[in-house]
Amino acid sequence: MASLALTTAPLPSLRSRTAFPKSLLLKPSPRLRAQTRPGPLRTAALGFNKTLSPLIAFPKLAESSREFAPLRSRGLTVKAAAAGGGSIIPAKQPWQGAAMKPLIASIATGVILWFVPTPAGVTKHAWQLLAIFLATIVGIITQPLPLGAVALLGLGAAVLTKTLTFAAAFSAFGDPIPWLIALAFFFARGFIKTGLGNRIAYQFVSLFGSSSLGLGYSLVFSEALLAPAIPSVSARAGGIFLPLVKSLCVACGSNVGDGTEGKLGSWLMLTCFQTSVISSAMFLTAMAANPLSANLTFNTIKQTIGWTDWAKAAIVPGLVSLIVVPLLLYLIYPPSVKSSPDAPKLAREKLENMGPMSKNEIIMAGTLFLTVGLWIFGGMLGVDAVTAAILGLSVLLVTGVVTWKECLAESVAWDTLTWFAALIAMAGYLNKYGLISWFSQTVVKFVGGLGLGWQPAFGILVLLYFYSHYFFASGAAHIGAMFTAFLSVASALGTPPFFGAMVLAFLSNLMGGLTHYGIGSAPVFYGAGYVPLAQWWGYGFLISVVNIIIWLGVGGVWWKFIGLW
Repeated sequence: MASLALTTAPLPSLRSRTAFPKSLLLKPSPRLRAQTRPGPLRTAALGFNKTLSPLIAFPKLAESSREFAPLRSRGLTVKAAAAGGGSIIPAKQPWQGAAMKPLIASIATGVILWFVPTPAGVTKHAWQLLAIFLATIVGIITQPLPLGAVALLGLGAAVLTKTLTFAAAFSAFGDPIPWLIALAFFFARGFIKTGLGNRIAYQFVSLFGSSSLGLGYSLVFSEALLAPAIPSVSARAGGIFLPLVKSLCVACGSNVGDGTEGKLGSWLMLTCFQTSVISSAMFLTAMAANPLSANLTFNTIKQTIGWTDWAKAAIVPGLVSLIVVPLLLYLIYPPSVKSSPDAPKLAREKLENMGPMSKNEIIMAGTLFLTVGLWIFGGMLGVDAVTAAILGLSVLLVTGVVTWKECLAESVAWDTLTWFAALIAMAGYLNKYGLISWFSQTVVKFVGGLGLGWQPAFGILVLLYFYSHYFFASGAAHIGAMFTAFLSVASALGTPPFFGAMVLAFLSNLMGGLTHYGIGSAPVFYGAGYVPLAQWWGYGFLISVVNIIIWLGVGGVWWKFIGLW
């Protein structure tokens, strides 16, 4: 007689969680009793205290009964076995550690560079940190582990090799930008949880939702209108537009993890991110590091970049980029749902069904207005962006709109905080150890020795300045390390100084679109999970080429017209 052996991998507590299929407990006929005597089968190994009917003795029941599906979904498999073979065999667990090939590639990158002879003018610590930094970047690209884990391994390697002290390695966890990004995810949780996000999303869909492209443009220009008033791109992206975009994606049936990302979310997230760097380049007050560019310009060439000077020079290439980039992404990375004529009507019906705003929605809306107000006017009150966000989150926690348990459950926020802070720390110490200044001086000598006219020489400088941003996790760090050197050389080679300063200042924003860590809005939109990392970097490079062509081509003609050069 055959019996059934149930294998588990490993067994959770099934005593009270999964009821045994009732169809297998039917009372057998007298004939069956005669066939199956003398003894019953027991399931003590599974934690059941009852005796199974001998009807289970027939293995074909295990093959045909669909009631075993709940058990299989929890790691149980049902097999026919010889009589007396009722043992429970643990199933083989899948490997849960690192993906070996990407891990080996990451480690090999660091080891090879570590043993390359240190160039003249570079300290040993700077070269070793560069090896660890590049190994970490390769790990972040290939992802042998989640991004936060890769970054933590990089910091661990830096501390273990005494390249960085523990305090230096973890110093960026005190930087406000990673925390502002993490706080943005907590705001997004409240935005969606209360239903306020859906309400606003349905309003947008009712107005612009007949086409995905129209919906995208409405978000792009809304963000651009807010840009001059909110000097933190992290705050704009994370506190306002990430919650809204996520709500729009969910409302349109585009979710992370269920195969519907390409329906709308992938294109919309990438579009909103790439245009956020454009709007940051359009106004002096649209990005926190822009005033640093203006200050370094004055210190280097003794000319002042005013708010009007910046806006007048950037408005034409900026508007062209805001129009071209969403359309280009729509053509090469299209959403699967392009047109939905019935969407506005359905959205209005959804709004009617939602009824008036709930108490939590009102609290969430009030908190959002308070936080955005402080982002706009906080400079006059001495309240910075992250302090305003902490105050807003405090209101949400005290009122119960968002709970601390929900904040702890936002794994993407904590993961992003970890890897972004790690990259900021390593990139910052590359600058402190003198590697960036060595690189700048080397580039300057190389370009200056080519004997070119100022236009091609400035073009080379621009490209080197722009694409060296792969080594930076902060626009401010890049500007502080390289802006003065490149502006000085460009001026010495004959580039009109004010023109050179303006171009470098604009590009200091646009280069943030290269990676998922290059500007404050990048970790926010990437962390939503709609766009794979390889596509994020690939399209980031492509859009960077488009932006350079627009800003130096269309912008160059416009700047000639207004007398900038």
